[in-house]
Amino acid sequence: MASLTIENYVKAIYQTCVRQANEPAATGQLASALRVSPGSVTSMLKTLGESGLAEYTPYEGVRLTRSGNKLALRVLRRHRLIELFLAQTLDLSWDEVHEEAENMEHAVSDRLIDRIDEFLGKPATDPHGDPIPRADGTIEAMPSLSLADASVGNPFELVRVLDQAPEFLRYLSETGLSLGAQGAVAANRTEAGIVTVNVAGEETTLSREVAEKLLVTQTAEL
Repeated sequence: MASLTIENYVKAIYQTCVRQANEPAATGQLASALRVSPGSVTSMLKTLGESGLAEYTPYEGVRLTRSGNKLALRVLRRHRLIELFLAQTLDLSWDEVHEEAENMEHAVSDRLIDRIDEFLGKPATDPHGDPIPRADGTIEAMPSLSLADASVGNPFELVRVLDQAPEFLRYLSETGLSLGAQGAVAANRTEAGIVTVNVAGEETTLSREVAEKLLVTQTAEL
């Protein structure tokens, strides 16, 4: 059985690689994500390599092996189903469930997770719009259009939030940008690094950095 540390590392590697079109994850990226020193990351990557969970090349980065990818998806399945369970059954808000799931994901069995999956009706996504891996280890591809790249004037729906820091999610809620929010891009000023959106009749100006963390679906203007 993999240790808590190994599970955290393979999950971080998987998520980092996915967000950059499966390019290798750099040690600096993992150090930032896991809040550890680069030296600690390098040491653990060697351990993962010896365990057959990852392929690490100094100065190039790390990718998961097939076994590492399978483990990462198991951890993500636990994490995301726990988040949704907490949100739907205990009414925790979307800015509360992430940290709770981080603490619980290593302590529950796959059997319990499968029961939670059945109880929730085999949901496709968690409270932040992240896809929930299936029991067979597959995962559904999700929309990848960021709000920063959405067309001006065309309606959009917010379907996924990549940054799940509690303070960021609370900020989104305060601006009306909860999951499922619908609106339109009023202006996209790339030279100024800002995107202005209209949601429920209210205009909000976001930095491009924030807009890049919000994934949307978009339809042609009617």
